[in-house]
Amino acid sequence: MNHILAIDQGTTSSRAILFDEGLKPVAAAQEEFPQHFPASGWVEHDASDLWSTVAATARAAIEKLGQGAAGIAAIGITNQRETTVLWDRGTGRAIHRAIVWQDRRTADLCEVLKKQGHEAMISARTGLLLDPYFSGTKLKWLLENIEGARARAQAGELAFGTVDSWLIWNLTGGRVHATDATNAARTLLYNIAENRWDEEICALLDIPMQLLPEVRDSADDFGVTRADLFGREIPIRGVAGDQQAATVGQACFRPGMMKSTYGTGCFALLNTGDQMVPSQNRLLTTIAYRLDGQTTYALEGSIFIAGAVVQWLRDGLRIIRNAAETQPLAQAADDAQDLVLVPAFTGLGAPYWRPETRGAIFGLTRNSGPEEFARAALESVGFQTRDLQEAMRADWDAAAEGVLRVDGGMVASDWTMQFLSDILGAPVDRPEVTETTALGAAYLAGLRVDLYPRPEVIAGRWALERRFEPRMDAATRDARYARWKRAVAAAMQVS
Repeated sequence: MNHILAIDQGTTSSRAILFDEGLKPVAAAQEEFPQHFPASGWVEHDASDLWSTVAATARAAIEKLGQGAAGIAAIGITNQRETTVLWDRGTGRAIHRAIVWQDRRTADLCEVLKKQGHEAMISARTGLLLDPYFSGTKLKWLLENIEGARARAQAGELAFGTVDSWLIWNLTGGRVHATDATNAARTLLYNIAENRWDEEICALLDIPMQLLPEVRDSADDFGVTRADLFGREIPIRGVAGDQQAATVGQACFRPGMMKSTYGTGCFALLNTGDQMVPSQNRLLTTIAYRLDGQTTYALEGSIFIAGAVVQWLRDGLRIIRNAAETQPLAQAADDAQDLVLVPAFTGLGAPYWRPETRGAIFGLTRNSGPEEFARAALESVGFQTRDLQEAMRADWDAAAEGVLRVDGGMVASDWTMQFLSDILGAPVDRPEVTETTALGAAYLAGLRVDLYPRPEVIAGRWALERRFEPRMDAATRDARYARWKRAVAAAMQVS
């Protein structure tokens, strides 16, 4: 058995990738699923879609490998975080659509809790801010808005989980209700200093603790799959939220190392080792991974709109047919125009945390066209990353080593990565294997079954595909960033 099946359940699609004993991807399958927007600022997924696409892509990847499931040593799972599922323990069916991490329906509740003075206590214990991004207030909403849900929860008839728990439940035929420390850390209910569910916070949100899954290490025993799914039982041995999995996949095992993933959103994590660094600049303190009972922490900056801004160009404005068209358009943009796009389509994430802010664009002229919109869209990702970098440097005097490791769909654009390096004033490293989220999940599972070596060995095998060095002079860099800051301030003021 020399292969690991990595399940990567994302915001817009599910993927399955098989990795060999050298951590090289050898077979893959991907399937998109519908998004549901029942009201302004609300985002939902049908939980059955998440499960069915995972099962289908896993089977398809195994079929492509051509060896069946016999050669698969273990499964690793990585997932969109914070997305909240509530299901019936008896039937195994979700009692409502999953509420997605992007959903803002609990913004008013978060404001009430802030005004009541609870944010300081919650942040000290969870490392998080009171924002509708996280699972806790979503779960409270479900319990209060689905008829009979609270009584059934108190009776032990229901189970809560982030997407990893939902998948583990389905993969194991309902035998295992568990999560890992990285996903638990994103719920607003988990004390990351003491590594336990927090009774006081659960009581504050009126969440029965019998709903909650068991929390395990990121490389641990999460049961075995039903034999009928893939032809034999396969052990599930690795679980991590997508951004933490990417941190592992990028081999950011040393304090000071930083990675940024550009998918639907953008998420930058800075490894702070065994130090739980409280942020003074509205970043998140979170768990990077937990191995052998030892917790490694990180500072995280979360940007809600990265790759989604390219989807907006395609589906909203309809000025492109596919993402690859953005680079030539950006290259052809008029240098005399300096459009600034603040893509706050679902509010602003770190370091602003303004869920009510909406998108805005500044600098329009009659000559502004698809080229200028494309450039402004791609540049917005670089500007937002600079926001995170500035906050991290202010929070931790031992901050980043100066090199940013990048991954995700957007990093295929050389133009975007060059601008990112320019606006950061720092090198940007793109690895040979850019599927680092799935890679991290595979590594955790393979580590647990002794297929892959310890982290320090894997760190030495990380391979660079290309380094982007800054070309922009400091004066231009600072002037452009200052204009971005003014645009953000204006967008917040209008909203």
